[in-house]
Amino acid sequence: MKQHIFLSSPHMSEEGYEQEYIKEAFDTNWIAPLGKNVTEFEKEMTAKLGAKRAVALSAGTAAIHMALKAIGVSQGDIVFCQSLTFSATANPIVYEKATPVFIDSNKETWNMDPKALELAFEKYQKQGKMPKAVMVVHLYGICAHIDEIVEICKKYQVPLIEDAAESLGTIYHGKFTGTFGDYGIISFNGNKIITSSGGGMLLINTEDAEEKAKKVLYWATQAREPARWYQHTEIGYNYRMSNIVAGIGRGQLKVLDKRVEKKRYIYEYYKENLGDLDGIHFMPMMEDTRSNCWLTSIQLDAECKVKPLDIMIALEEDDVESRPIWKPMHLQPVFSDCDFVSFVEKLHVVDEETGADNSISGEIFERGVCMPSDSKMSDEDLERVCDVVRKLWR
Repeated sequence: MKQHIFLSSPHMSEEGYEQEYIKEAFDTNWIAPLGKNVTEFEKEMTAKLGAKRAVALSAGTAAIHMALKAIGVSQGDIVFCQSLTFSATANPIVYEKATPVFIDSNKETWNMDPKALELAFEKYQKQGKMPKAVMVVHLYGICAHIDEIVEICKKYQVPLIEDAAESLGTIYHGKFTGTFGDYGIISFNGNKIITSSGGGMLLINTEDAEEKAKKVLYWATQAREPARWYQHTEIGYNYRMSNIVAGIGRGQLKVLDKRVEKKRYIYEYYKENLGDLDGIHFMPMMEDTRSNCWLTSIQLDAECKVKPLDIMIALEEDDVESRPIWKPMHLQPVFSDCDFVSFVEKLHVVDEETGADNSISGEIFERGVCMPSDSKMSDEDLERVCDVVRKLWR
């Protein structure tokens, strides 16, 4: 019987680092939020990535929410947000009763198009309404055109949030994603390159990083005032990471480099064994970038006889997981009233069933597939996947 192949599943360290930290938490009876593991996890992540400060939280979504609050996003504000992403990127904007304005991607990175971002600034500047923040995403571990985006944000003096939930370990010009902007977001969800079974982290890179971290911690612990009684002057949240979860994260961080190497190996294997197929293209990689290749993703030419759904169904029939590219936020019914800025003229729907349009992000969604990229995959597993895919071209 064939073994099930996952898209990207949790992969605990072979050395058992996670159990060591968890055992210490149990031995000291420190299993609630806060504790040594939480504190050390934050310090170790800061040292690894080069951020000024890190705050461990209950989810990557919570980290995005806290970044928006730290910037001061509130009702009536707008936030420029990459459209091609998971909904967790955009949802916290609405938590604060602000409005997302979605920005199209470019073909070179699949991420936010700096030209479209500049266009959005020009458009809203004419209306006398500037965004409170910009949110860029490093999709599937692909680094965005971050230098250009940083410069545009500096030009307009608008804070930048990097959603690096999928790109932990990706390096551009010797610097980790999540440390270019004012704030960076990491996710430790079960399918990420390292996991703590859940959880996330907020990276703070501002001049007042320590002060911001204290404020985030205050909000994340129900905004309780330092009084002898329970007193609250602001609405808070239950966003702190537990000491147990942080212990798993500490153990996982020790094997991050190994996981990146394996993910990159998977990308290269697919590229070598499927790259010759007519009409298939692999996710782009910028020069001077060392991507973590979290999920190796492909895009098919519009004229290709094989369609993304053909690949996903064929793999599913062989008990192999894959998934479609994220459906862009500007195409989601929940955000149908939000503005979308693209360099593509005359936008129109190209697929009535999926709702995909002819924007760059729409085309990537319409013609893309995330290939199984589990770090536990053997060469035999990879060969099996490639055999299934190659048969579709025969």
